[in-house]
Amino acid sequence: MLGWALTFLLLALVAGLFGFFGLAGLAAGIAKLLLFAFLVLVLFLVSALTGTMRGRAPPI
Repeated sequence: MLGWALTFLLLALVAGLFGFFGLAGLAAGIAKLLLFAFLVLVLFLVSALTGTMRGRAPPI
C-alpha cells in the first residue's frame, strides 16, 4: 500500500511538472488517501500487538 502511495505521488509530481494539473491533483489525492490508509493500518497493528503482549482482551 505504501508502494502505491509513493507511485501516485511520483505520478502527481511528473504530471504537475508537465502541466497536467488535473491529473496531478487527482494523483496527489489518491496518494494522500493511500498514505492515510497505510498509517491507520500500521497504528491498528501496533495497537493489536501491544494489547496482545499485555494480555488484555480486546473490547467487545
